[in-house]
Amino acid sequence: MMRNVIVRSARGAMLLLALLSMPACQSPSDPDDDLDVDDFVDATATPNPTVADGPTGKMYRVVIGNNQPDEFREYDWRTQFVVAVTLNNNAASDDLDLNFPVDLSSVAVKVQQASGGIVNPPTGGDVEKFESTPSNASGNQFGGANQTITMLLDVWYDLPSLRKEALITVTLNFTDDDGTAFAKNLQVRVAP
Repeated sequence: MMRNVIVRSARGAMLLLALLSMPACQSPSDPDDDLDVDDFVDATATPNPTVADGPTGKMYRVVIGNNQPDEFREYDWRTQFVVAVTLNNNAASDDLDLNFPVDLSSVAVKVQQASGGIVNPPTGGDVEKFESTPSNASGNQFGGANQTITMLLDVWYDLPSLRKEALITVTLNFTDDDGTAFAKNLQVRVAP
């Protein structure tokens, strides 16, 4: 009899443990409640793909080390494209809780060598060299939804592959009036 009580108590304890360890069931959420940056920020580049040419006339420094003088080399390639950024109707959604004005606080560019639009990282310690300058920006602040900011991006680069085909990732960083930060990535192909 005592053995049956212990077995039943053990089974009851295991059942209780199993119930406690199960995740809580939630009803499916409303799809409108789950907005991500791609739902309320539209960004395009024109042209895409873009083309590059050289010589560029713009130099960069290569640190040699071992008490050797640094070298100055010319970027092989230069490309230009226009970036247009819009905070669409979803930016005004109550679910998003975005507070205007929203600032476009910075633009960062990364250039990677590619083939057919697919990144093929350099090997042997080689790295891509690049720099960019945004210019002719129409502003940096969105007062509300459906406003667009445009800017011209100049990008100079040198790739270990010595080819001009590349994939450029433009990262747009935003901050709303309450200090909430978010970012949007835009990829731009450079034709071979």
